[in-house]
Amino acid sequence: MFRRVLCLVTGVIFLAGCISVHTTKHTPAPETTLLEVPEPAQVLRHVVLFNFKDDTAADQIRKIESAFCALPAKINVVHDFEWGTNVSPENRSQGFTHCFVVTFLSEADRAIYLPHPAHKEFAATLGPYLNQVLVIDYWTKP
Repeated sequence: MFRRVLCLVTGVIFLAGCISVHTTKHTPAPETTLLEVPEPAQVLRHVVLFNFKDDTAADQIRKIESAFCALPAKINVVHDFEWGTNVSPENRSQGFTHCFVVTFLSEADRAIYLPHPAHKEFAATLGPYLNQVLVIDYWTKP
């Protein structure tokens, strides 16, 4: 199965009014591009928020961003992926600066993703750099 991975890592940019969102969209394999691929009735969103320690260097944050962005290419059950940095003017982020949204078509796909070796390896590298991680999952219409 081929997928186009679009993950532009431009570093951590905090400019007022600027939105930093990067997406990876599942694309059908070439042999199915002429067929209509039905949109799923609902998708499962896996939302991950990072609150980095104050002494985490910007280059280390960029490495973490890149590593997270590489997961969809390593774990084929990821239907869609996007991420961005907080640009809210409300000052209610409680120190969370990064939001990653991983989309699955089913709970079974999420059950493959969570214990996947690539996901486990990525998660194991985060400890020294994070104050907190917040994860919530929810079902929604695409």
